[in-house]
Amino acid sequence: MTLQPARRYYAPIVLPMDASCSVVRDGVVDVGADGRVAYCGPRTDAPPSNGQAVTQLTGILMPGLVNAHAHSAMTPLRGAGGDLPLMSWLNDVIWPAEARMRPEDAYAGMLLGCVEMLQHGVTTSAEMYLHAEAVVQAALTAGSRILMAPAYFDLPGAHWQSAVARIDKWIDADGMQFGPGDRIELCYGPHSAYTLPVEALRATAESASARGALVHIHVAESLSEDQKQRAAHGSVPRLLEETGLLKGRLLAAHSVHLSVHDIRLLADYGAGVAHCPGSNAKLASGVAGLTALRAASVSVGLGTDGPASNDDLDLWEEMRIAMMLARVTTEDPMALTAPAALMMATRGGAAALGRKDIGALCPGTWADMVHVGVDGPSFAAGLNVPDEQLIANLVWAAGSRAVRSVWVAGEQVIADGQPLRVDLVRARRAVARAASHLLSQ
Repeated sequence: MTLQPARRYYAPIVLPMDASCSVVRDGVVDVGADGRVAYCGPRTDAPPSNGQAVTQLTGILMPGLVNAHAHSAMTPLRGAGGDLPLMSWLNDVIWPAEARMRPEDAYAGMLLGCVEMLQHGVTTSAEMYLHAEAVVQAALTAGSRILMAPAYFDLPGAHWQSAVARIDKWIDADGMQFGPGDRIELCYGPHSAYTLPVEALRATAESASARGALVHIHVAESLSEDQKQRAAHGSVPRLLEETGLLKGRLLAAHSVHLSVHDIRLLADYGAGVAHCPGSNAKLASGVAGLTALRAASVSVGLGTDGPASNDDLDLWEEMRIAMMLARVTTEDPMALTAPAALMMATRGGAAALGRKDIGALCPGTWADMVHVGVDGPSFAAGLNVPDEQLIANLVWAAGSRAVRSVWVAGEQVIADGQPLRVDLVRARRAVARAASHLLSQ
């Protein structure tokens, strides 16, 4: 990778997103030339400066957010079939449009999706989509970090065997992580238990286990989608256990309709869950049992799902929706607090993906950082307030509108809210052309 000059960042507030969600006042973050954090903590405890460049920030410096489940290349399909339930939306609108998708359409959609996420402070996203090479190239162009799971199904003309073999070959050739700052991680993307035969799930488990790769799969998103699998195996998590998928790294997206036994299975095997409250609410898929998952110590991150089912890529909005749904379904205002929601969007998302090098600022993690401005009305009370109030103002009131600058692996990719690597006007025009092609039928 291209080395960046070592740099020291000063900020009135630093949120390392450690296990206690501590607030460091008058903080310092040192970033090495390798793009990793060398020190994060109070100025009074910082090591002596070794001549590195210095950046003095106002406001808050924190880790980049981790979007645990997304199909960000769907930006050309935003708004299409927006008032349909999940299966009608997929079968009648989305899948026919995606059948017409070309690599250049996926590239355009992903490039704009990456910029949108970066402008919202989302530095990492777990992507499942088609045309994986184009999606990866778009992420590298924008400077984003992604976990890429090429999606595969058992459909006419779509042979899952060749899809699994292609992922095997790609990982074996390029490694599981590659690109500047290891921005790309390759994963397996079996779409779901209801779009693939049992033998495809077994083959995926074998290939992923041999390489230590993550398997990213939709699980129990709606009640109607997997009735045959439930009848034959008891539940989708039980099927995942039977096929060996739970024995390796597994990310279960959505996980809305789970029994107590299902949750216990996920917990016992250490599977991660991507909670997508906004998409699930819009598509009337249901409300996931977040409090039960967290009580069972399942690693839960937050996901936006795709920009055609949400319809944005704003993880701050997912924090607020998750808190409100958890509270109203349990009638408990403490069911999900602002610090807990922020943890899910950072450290928790990383844990759900099986990653320890993102989602926090501590020695050795990648310097994926977000600078939050505090000059808006959300912080009118100032920064000299109790820690709980400060985080509440950040999560409940400020959100993505307060994001000012963003770094990935120590490289600045957003400055004053604008992308540094992408011509935004050209990117939007490319998505308009893609949308015209995909939705003109």
